[in-house]
Amino acid sequence: MNVSPVALFVYKRPQHTQRTLEALRNNVLADRTDLHIYADGPQGDADREAVEVVRAGLTKVKGFQSVKVILHKRNRGLAESVISGVSEVVREHGRVIVVEDDLVTSRFFLKYMNDSLEFYKSDQDVISVHGYFYPIKAQLPETFFLKGADCWGWGTWKRGWDLFEPDGTKLLGELRSKGLEKEFDLGGSYHYTQMLKQQCAGEIDSWAIRWHASAFLKNKLTLYPGRSLVHNIGHDSSGSHSETMDAFDVSLSQSPIQVSDIPKWHNEEIARDIGRYLRLLKPGPMDKMKRRIRNLFLH
Repeated sequence: MNVSPVALFVYKRPQHTQRTLEALRNNVLADRTDLHIYADGPQGDADREAVEVVRAGLTKVKGFQSVKVILHKRNRGLAESVISGVSEVVREHGRVIVVEDDLVTSRFFLKYMNDSLEFYKSDQDVISVHGYFYPIKAQLPETFFLKGADCWGWGTWKRGWDLFEPDGTKLLGELRSKGLEKEFDLGGSYHYTQMLKQQCAGEIDSWAIRWHASAFLKNKLTLYPGRSLVHNIGHDSSGSHSETMDAFDVSLSQSPIQVSDIPKWHNEEIARDIGRYLRLLKPGPMDKMKRRIRNLFLH
């Protein structure tokens, strides 16, 4: 198997970073994985100490085939860091698995990602593979496809990342000209279009909404697991774009996900289940709901 490198993006959360690294180190295939760690620089004096603590911990990382640490002097912000880091790794290796410093993975995460990246490496309909899935109650298949792309533990190939359009204004214009806003928002369940507008206006800094829109507008698919292999531990107010909530907490899969040849179509039934799940979240002010949805793609 051609084992994909992992690009890990870290900033100023030492405890989260260590939990993320520990989970990755315990993964099947970790000892065959080249790990590229991108550490963003401090935004100001208030962040400097935490950034240095994170960086000190990176000197002790073991358990992987190799570890390369890239320390940025200035604060690039998450969007620029991810875009440049992913571009760098896929140029060199042709594929990449992407993790951030608040994602704890199942020990079968790397196996699923590598199996999927290998299985679909030449399939032009598939733009990426994803490791997280919502804690909905529906009975799910082992794997399935949804239109677009996602951001909590994912992988792609150079051919997929080449379709990334960084110009949010261009993406928004295409959505409008094709009348796809409602479909893009899953019938109003997600506020994706609003997020894209905010990104265009400079109100939020999100690479993920542009990645999703790029894939969606190209009618590309992302493979998902029926059991989540990623748990986001960042919704504890510790991150730059997070607030405390548990609506997206999941139990990690304790068994491998079997990757096989399945029909390549957007699973409308599961998409509707996601919409119902989001609408049934604990009632609260609409602005809080919008922040919850926005936080999904500020990664």
